[in-house]
Amino acid sequence: MTYSHFVSRIVSRFSDSVFMLTDLKLKNLKPKEKQYRVADSHGLAIEINPNGSKLWRHRYRYNNKATMMSLGSYPMISLLDARQARDINKQMLQQGINPKQEKLLSSSVNPTFLDIFNQWIDNNKDDWSNKTTKQAIQRANNYLIPTLGNLPIEDIKSPDMRNLLLKIQDSGKLDMLLKVKGIANGVFKYSVGMGVITVNPVRDLPNDIFKKKTVRHYSTIVDPKKIAPLLEKLEQYRGSYEVKTALKIAPHIFLRPNELVGLLWSEIDFDEKLIRISPERMKINIMHLVPMSKQVLNLFQEISKYSRGGDYVFPSPRDIGKPITPDSLRNAIRKLGIEKEEFTTHSFRSMASTRLNELGFKGDIIEKQLAHTEANKVRDAYNHAEYLHERKKMMQDWSNYLDKLQNKTPVSPSVHQQSLF
Repeated sequence: MTYSHFVSRIVSRFSDSVFMLTDLKLKNLKPKEKQYRVADSHGLAIEINPNGSKLWRHRYRYNNKATMMSLGSYPMISLLDARQARDINKQMLQQGINPKQEKLLSSSVNPTFLDIFNQWIDNNKDDWSNKTTKQAIQRANNYLIPTLGNLPIEDIKSPDMRNLLLKIQDSGKLDMLLKVKGIANGVFKYSVGMGVITVNPVRDLPNDIFKKKTVRHYSTIVDPKKIAPLLEKLEQYRGSYEVKTALKIAPHIFLRPNELVGLLWSEIDFDEKLIRISPERMKINIMHLVPMSKQVLNLFQEISKYSRGGDYVFPSPRDIGKPITPDSLRNAIRKLGIEKEEFTTHSFRSMASTRLNELGFKGDIIEKQLAHTEANKVRDAYNHAEYLHERKKMMQDWSNYLDKLQNKTPVSPSVHQQSLF
């Protein structure tokens, strides 16, 4: 044994003895605003939720894939019990058995839809944002569990799923139909993969039995001669300083309204000139990077001088602990005499998209900056910084273009290609 190997083993043993959980440590773990975990050893950890509940989790690898398994709640399952359960899992893994699958197959002769749904959530929650997990549970509780929850999952057939989904369609909720169908498909696909059932009853449903969702197109302004008066009107707003600054920034960074008003100071990187919006706040549940032009940077620096010490860039005038709302932007636009048939809070995005395409910027770069998700979400998750250099240039060029329009400086219709910015 080499000296370095000997030292590493000693350090490893010392670290385990120092950082392993004890009953006293477990009792003293307090809930925080967000869920967090404290490790014990060999993949065992305790998960503390904002509501105060404490759940045992065991992370292991099976077929080169990281898996998280629930071992029960503390103190019902003691520290000693959790460690014994972990050790049993390790023995099964040595025999080539997946502990989670074994638990699923042995827990019930005929597992119900609810049993499998809970397993599916537990299997995926570590890879999802808290928002995605909560939405999946809420939608299942509203539309799937009341009808399917207590049914043995192997007894649920395609006609059952068709009738359930058609009821959602008949209520006029076409968008929700697609989301609920996606959740059900995920649960049944997981069940097939775990060997509980052999056929996914959602997969074989023909798409043409459901109505197509109508794509909503927001009204917008794309004529350069009309963009300039719009920008001038935004400057004329006489309401709260927070709302006015948000309106002035909106044309430059074209975030969704809720993403804009909810901006946190922790997401603004003045040194890197970047906005990093966390996955939990994005529609696509993937971190989004927004390069800041010089104009945008100046606006953020200006409003930071008047920050009242809260977390939000645009705090509510009435409550520093809350941001202004998309409604406040909408109402401000109406007060400026701009009708919704002409322009909405979403229109900043479509205005930028249309004009940037017409100015010759690459569609992939524009789509990336608009945070339109790719079909391959795994690829998208690892490429949130894709085209970042090009996006930085595009965002600066776009701000320069808006300035030229507002200052009534002549602009070529193919500005980007001619590098006139």
